[in-house]
Amino acid sequence: MSQPQPSFVAEQIGLAKAALIEAWQVLRHRGPGKVTFWFIALLIGIAAGFAALFFRKGINWLQASLYGTEDVQRLHTFISGLAWYWVVLIPTFGGLAVGLILHHFTRDARARTVGDVILGAALHDGRVETRAGLASALSSLITLSTGGSSGREGPVVHLAGVISTAICRLIKADGITGRDLLGCAVAAAVSASFNAPIAGALFALEVVLRHFAVHAFAPIVIASVAGTVINRLEFGGLTEFVLPTYGDLQFYIELPAYLLLGLTCGLVAVVLMLSIFWAEDLGDYLQTRIRLPRYLRPAFAGAGLGIMALWFPHIIGVGYETTSMALTGELLLHEAIIFAMLKVAAVAITMGGRMGGGVFSPSLMIGALTGLGFGLIATGVFPDVSGSSSLYALAGMGAVAAAVLGAPISTTLIVFEMTGDWQTGLAVMVAVSMSTALASRLVDRSFFLTQLERRGIRLAAGPQAYLLSMFTVARLMRRPGETGAAAEAACWDLIDAGTYIDGAATLEAAMSIFEQNAVAFIPVVTLQADAPPELLGALFHVDALKTYNRALAATAAEEHS
Repeated sequence: MSQPQPSFVAEQIGLAKAALIEAWQVLRHRGPGKVTFWFIALLIGIAAGFAALFFRKGINWLQASLYGTEDVQRLHTFISGLAWYWVVLIPTFGGLAVGLILHHFTRDARARTVGDVILGAALHDGRVETRAGLASALSSLITLSTGGSSGREGPVVHLAGVISTAICRLIKADGITGRDLLGCAVAAAVSASFNAPIAGALFALEVVLRHFAVHAFAPIVIASVAGTVINRLEFGGLTEFVLPTYGDLQFYIELPAYLLLGLTCGLVAVVLMLSIFWAEDLGDYLQTRIRLPRYLRPAFAGAGLGIMALWFPHIIGVGYETTSMALTGELLLHEAIIFAMLKVAAVAITMGGRMGGGVFSPSLMIGALTGLGFGLIATGVFPDVSGSSSLYALAGMGAVAAAVLGAPISTTLIVFEMTGDWQTGLAVMVAVSMSTALASRLVDRSFFLTQLERRGIRLAAGPQAYLLSMFTVARLMRRPGETGAAAEAACWDLIDAGTYIDGAATLEAAMSIFEQNAVAFIPVVTLQADAPPELLGALFHVDALKTYNRALAATAAEEHS
């Protein structure tokens, strides 16, 4: 006799009961851990928010003290009436102070930036350099206070990374936790710097972690909101820029012009990035050629900026005054073009001179000037079908910044949150999409990733490229006498044939040797000057592939968790 089938209602009640029991078990065994982690994310968000706030206030205080002005927001206007020797001497001595700090507290006299935070997330379990990071924050604060033409977001992001690194070491966090906490710190720092909670969270995911894993989203949002609260407690809910009222937006017929603006901004962004890299190479060449002490390099850059500022004070500092003038249409066409060109040169001198600072704020200024210039031309040629030239400035601001950062989503949101104008989204999105599409083809995805590529760190191509560099050959080799080890005679035959690898090399170099030689293993040796190689063991191809596959699987699991 067949058993009676349970009714639909009874079946659903049974399923609901089972789900509740499972949810209770998860809450008992895993819930407290998640709550604790979110509490740590909140604390990191508060700490990073205060760090960004104090950094900003410190710049304002030191800038006001050195230049003798009460309104640092109109510093450019004030400098025009300052004695010429102060305009030159302040950035020169500021550069000297920066050079001495970086010379004594970093191994390469280079200020750490967002690129180093991306590197820490990818290769160092979410950790960044602490000593060099603190020195970089101090040097960048001096740079921005004494006339350096850069931005504050880079040093603030790295300073936030120092905070998360300290917490990670305290709680002995693993790689996934370390990266998540680093993302929390970065989100809070960006949010506190720009009063942009949505963009701060997405910036951490899009630029630093470079994935949108669900498990990381909640703590990063918590930290981002905490950073924003810190900002608003001090500055209120005001936006960075106040835009004119556009009225009824009917710019749909202008969308082809915004496509062209995006391409123009993409080229401008590439020129900005390449100018910085060219200035760095030129600085390295001159420093070697004339045997200039490395601590004097920022001083020479500061002197160059001071001389430029005698005629064009708009290049000094972050440049929000000029950016605001561009967004409100207060500049003429030739002023917009000249100021944009000079700002590119000033940023290149600052970064090439290793004075510290970031590139986001300068890219906003250059983008606004580029957009305004483009808009003045477009509205002049087609006055009957054109809207406001200021709207082009807004779109250009987002387009250049997005191309430089390689972050179209978060940059678009930052522009919206900094201006409070959400009605012009279509124009900004069109320009941003075109600029990033073009610029990413001409450089390695972004300014930061191209910086790392120039240092031989291949993150732009994705995990499949950089994971190989995380493992040294010595860690994976089989030593003589171990189970499955290669015969010493066979190893020496390969060494005599020129097929071997140093123990300090990475799998990236080893895989290239495996591809060029049809061998099952490569002898691992210690290379010494004026001495024959010493055999340490052998790296088997199968071991290298297993390690690589496990690393890829772990990365994929983290990104899709």
